[in-house]
Amino acid sequence: MTEPMDDASHPPAVTETPSRPLVSVSGLAKSFGMHEVLRSIDFDVDAGTVTVLIGPSGSGKTTVLRSLNTLETPDAGTVRIGDVEIDFAGGATKRQLAALRGQSGMVFQAHNLFPHMTALENVTAGPVLVQGRPRESAESEARELLELVGLAEKSDAYPYQLSGGQQQRVGIARALAVRPKLMLFDEPTSALDPELVGEVLLVMKDLAAQGWTMVVVTHEIRFAQQVADQVLFMDGGIIVERGAPGEVLTRPRTERARQFLHRILDPLD
Repeated sequence: MTEPMDDASHPPAVTETPSRPLVSVSGLAKSFGMHEVLRSIDFDVDAGTVTVLIGPSGSGKTTVLRSLNTLETPDAGTVRIGDVEIDFAGGATKRQLAALRGQSGMVFQAHNLFPHMTALENVTAGPVLVQGRPRESAESEARELLELVGLAEKSDAYPYQLSGGQQQRVGIARALAVRPKLMLFDEPTSALDPELVGEVLLVMKDLAAQGWTMVVVTHEIRFAQQVADQVLFMDGGIIVERGAPGEVLTRPRTERARQFLHRILDPLD
C-alpha cells in the first residue's frame, strides 16, 4: 500500500544499542481510588519491534499505554523511552512528563480529529502548534505522511467527508507527524465497521515492515500473529503471559489465557 519514506528528517526507525531496549518499563503501578489497575508491570521493547498487548476489558492494557504517553501518571514504577526516564515513585514535574510524552505518538480508539480542520491541517497542527516547526516544512511532511497512509488525494477533505477508516488513517499520520520514537495504538480498529478494519491494519503492517517501534493494544489476534515480535497477555492488572506470538497465541501456558483466546477466536463455541 505504501512505500518507505526517503526523507532523512522522518526516519522510519530508531536504533538503540543491542544491550539497551528503546523502551523499559519497571514496577509500573496505578490505582484509581481503591481499585488497583496496574500491579508491578515490567517489560522491554527493542527498537524496530512490535509489542502487542491482549487481554480482557479492564485488565489494564490501555492504562499501560496511557502511562507510556503520560496521559495517566503512574503511582510508582519507572518508564524510559529513548534517553528520557521518569521514576514515578519520586513524583514527576510537568517538564518531565512533557519530555516523556514527546517521545511517542498515540493513536486512539476514536479518531479525535479536529472537525474544523482538513486532513492536512490535522496532520500539520502538532508539528506547528506544539513543536513550533515552520509551517511550510510541516505541511510538506504532512503531505508525505498522508501519502504514506494512502490518503494523498484527501488532504483537503474535512473529517465529515471521510469514512471511519480514513479518519483513523489520518490519525495515524497525525501521530507520525511529531516524529516519535515510539508509536502507541489503543485498539485503533475497535470503533470501525468490520469492512474498514483491514485498511487500518494494512497501514500498521506497513509501518511495522518499515521498522517503526510500536506498542499495540488490540483484539485483532490475526494481526498479532502476523506482526508482533512479542505478545503480552494481561489480566487483573498484571502480565500473565509473555513471549513470541507463536507461543502465547497458539500454545498459552495458563488456563486464563486459553479461556480468553478461545472466546476471542471461537465466540459462538
